[in-house]
Order: sequence, then C-alpha cells, then structure tokens
Amino acid sequence: MQILYFAGIRELTKEKERQCPVPVATVHELLLTLSARYGTAFRQKVFNGDGQLSDVVIVLVNGRDIRHLNGLETPLAAEDTVCIFPVVAGG
Repeated sequence: MQILYFAGIRELTKEKERQCPVPVATVHELLLTLSARYGTAFRQKVFNGDGQLSDVVIVLVNGRDIRHLNGLETPLAAEDTVCIFPVVAGG
C-alpha cells in the first residue's frame, strides 16, 4: 500500500511517500502504525483527544474521504493508495 503525505503532514514525517511497513487491515491500524513510526506530534495531528480522527486532517483511500466510507474502520488492501493531509482554508 502506498501512503502519500501532503503539506504539514509531510513536514511531520519528513517524507513525501512510503510503502506501508507492515500489513494493516484498517485505516485505524495504519494510523496507529504510522504514529509509532513518526511519534507524538503525528499522533496528535491525526487523532483527537477521544482517539477519533482529528478535524484538522483528511485521509483519502483511493481518492475517497474516509469520512464518507467507514471512517477509521475503512478496510485497506495492499493495492490501495492512502493520502494524508491537513485541512486547509483560504480566502
């Protein structure tokens, strides 16, 4: 599975992309695995205080927002592409 990082998330990870280091079944498992790799700052960015997906990050699986799928329980497959980026606002 390919993981792509954008904007502020890229700054936290110091990477543009990577292959998933271990097999994971859901987006939640993936984000926990990535949190272990990238540390507290990454975890605090992607999860809120209740352990749910933060309102300041967007996660896409194959171009679809997980909020319109099964949220953190969205299943993942080896051929999927996951994009993680912060919410941006403009004016």
